[in-house]
Amino acid sequence: MNRDYSLNELQEVAEEVITTATNKILLFNGEMGVGKTTLIKEICKVLGIDDVTHSPTFSLVNEYHTNNGEIVYHFDFYRIDNEEEAYDMGVEDYLYSNNWCLIEWPGNVKNLLPLEAVDVNITLLENGQRNIQLKTN
Repeated sequence: MNRDYSLNELQEVAEEVITTATNKILLFNGEMGVGKTTLIKEICKVLGIDDVTHSPTFSLVNEYHTNNGEIVYHFDFYRIDNEEEAYDMGVEDYLYSNNWCLIEWPGNVKNLLPLEAVDVNITLLENGQRNIQLKTN
């Protein structure tokens, strides 16, 4: 998947990410403010989460339940000081649970991530649109 999109197309992009991803572990990469959390919120909505979703910047992980009983974990590793913190919180249990794991700032825990995770790279374009690229490692 490689496409440009506007915020009006967010639901369509979220649906495409879900159907295109070859793994339930998605690694969201991009500059601060590019729209990683916004896209993750839309993915959660498309997966059937009715709860209000927000970035787990201080808690590191939020757990959501879909309408059909699936679990979605949303991680934000922006404020993590070292991989040991993630390891101590049991990140490996989450990653190998076969549930959706949506991870912001994955570079801060790169040595703990499964090789089959999907990179979701988002960049802001000069015209205000975003470009999204999915890449399986």
